Amino acid sequence: MKNYHTHTKRCYHAIDNEEEYIKAAIQSGYTELGFSDHTPWHYDSSFHSTMRMEEDKLDGYIQTLLTLKEKYKNQISIKIGLECEYFEKYIPWLKQILNDYPIDYIILGNHYDETDETGIYFGRPLTKQQLTKYVNSCIKGIETGIYSYLAHPDLAYFDTDDEFYKQEMRRLCCCAKEHDLPLEFNLLGYKTHRQYPNETFLRIAKEVGNKIIIGTDAHESSALLDMQTYQYAKQYIENLGLELTEEIRFLR
Repeated sequence: MKNYHTHTKRCYHAIDNEEEYIKAAIQSGYTELGFSDHTPWHYDSSFHSTMRMEEDKLDGYIQTLLTLKEKYKNQISIKIGLECEYFEKYIPWLKQILNDYPIDYIILGNHYDETDETGIYFGRPLTKQQLTKYVNSCIKGIETGIYSYLAHPDLAYFDTDDEFYKQEMRRLCCCAKEHDLPLEFNLLGYKTHRQYPNETFLRIAKEVGNKIIIGTDAHESSALLDMQTYQYAKQYIENLGLELTEEIRFLR
């Protein structure tokens, strides 16, 4: 059992430190745990985000995980990752970070349009134009080839019965299929009854033939102990006839 969607208190909206997550994962029987805290960005402006780690915290994040990876190497495999949007103007900076640090993978979590300095949050009710922007942004991110999977692909808030929604989500699913990129079934959204994951999207993914990966999206270590929600989700996915995977591409 593997999970690659794990946050820490460094992002300001999660609790617990890295070691507490590792201990919980071991207790639940995970064989591999990937950390993917919200990436910092090197903003052009003086913007200060309150939902991601600061740029000067990245060194500590990496070094802490390298130390814990060695400490627990006989009990669990630890992977170092980040959850990143597709912010086109900052992708060169992101690629440099991936080159400079021993980061194993990044997941695409597209929360904002263009950048959170000025862009809208895609998890609030969207217009047709904004929904298309979400899908276009995800597709551009997938096409970079640097992301390992698409987190909460159905985060975009729109009427799921609308044919326009189905058309746009099919476009997204087809791109992910073409690039063999897994789509996430987000356990946090499932457990807290958010607009995602939603069955309309999952049925489209089934028709397209996408692979589905379960992501805990843990914001506290106890989320990794909640095997009941995990098993309910797994059964739900299997009942829909979707293909489950735990395999992702690593950068190194």
